[in-house]
Amino acid sequence: MPFGLGPTELIVILLIVLLVFGAKRLPEIGASLGKGIREFKSSVSEIQADVARSTEPERREVPPSQARPSVAPPQASEPVRPAPPAEAAGPAPASRPHAAETPVPGDDDN
Repeated sequence: MPFGLGPTELIVILLIVLLVFGAKRLPEIGASLGKGIREFKSSVSEIQADVARSTEPERREVPPSQARPSVAPPQASEPVRPAPPAEAAGPAPASRPHAAETPVPGDDDN
């Protein structure tokens, strides 16, 4: 029980309230107490909503005339390969081996 009160203590308190206020006023008191609790709950939920709104990042509405169209990035059909490093050691060699003269691994014609 709340506040450590047993059923006997609650009955005694209710009898004292009945004697002080009378039987005719108890329903009015109950109704006004219910309204007060409902108002308190709505105020608490309103305050919680205000706090939640103030902690959210502020979103600015942009009119459609000023909005930028969203463009999807182009998708490459092949993976992008990095460019070979530039040679800083001077000009390219004068002679390069031809494709027919380069040895192919695993091809032994000897």
